[in-house]
Amino acid sequence: MGDDTVDRAASGGGSSASRTSEAHLAVGRGRLNQVRAGVLGADDGVVSVAGIVIGVAGATSARGPIFTAGLAGLVAGAVSMALGEYMSVSSQRDSETAQVEQERRELAEAPEQELAELAAMHRAKGLTAATATLVAGELTEHDALAAHLDTELRLDPADIAKPVQAAAVSAASFTLGALLPLLSILLSPQAWRVPVTFAAALAALAIAGVVSARIGGALGLTLTYAIGHLVGTVIR
Repeated sequence: MGDDTVDRAASGGGSSASRTSEAHLAVGRGRLNQVRAGVLGADDGVVSVAGIVIGVAGATSARGPIFTAGLAGLVAGAVSMALGEYMSVSSQRDSETAQVEQERRELAEAPEQELAELAAMHRAKGLTAATATLVAGELTEHDALAAHLDTELRLDPADIAKPVQAAAVSAASFTLGALLPLLSILLSPQAWRVPVTFAAALAALAIAGVVSARIGGALGLTLTYAIGHLVGTVIR
């Protein structure tokens, strides 16, 4: 990276405690967002397929058309969710991959400058110049790329976004949500199909709402704690 990055690292890097809090916050936020995305995917599956099968049940009592319409909605919804998630996460992966390649190129072109930058970042964490230089040197000898990615970008090459995995999770969560109204209307007696499916969908949405609210609340509390901790560190 350039000299401006080194200057920022040396002058505004913050304390070791504040950076550790930021790293923990990023990990926790990422996990919470993954869970929340899964909940919302299942939520979409419930609403979409429940609307389809209840609508068809209002027009015919035959199980065949209800099953066909519900299955079509499930498959179409799961594919749509998977494709959308794949495109989104692919963009994130491309950005992260570009950052890794840029760092690898800079290490090859200007290793001494990168070593000085790494040492400056460790000085910004509170280490003495001698200790920071020693740490930077040992980290560089062990794995220069990993050291820079972790210190500068909070990025682990092993944790780069995986579009296929994200798409599979999104499709699976939608499918699980969609199966509830589909099975409810197919397995219920004809006279009770709509009420049972309606009740099952409402119950599922209520549970999903509670889970989503708790996750959102946990994320909010985590953010406020981190902000308070960082502000307190600056004031001290």
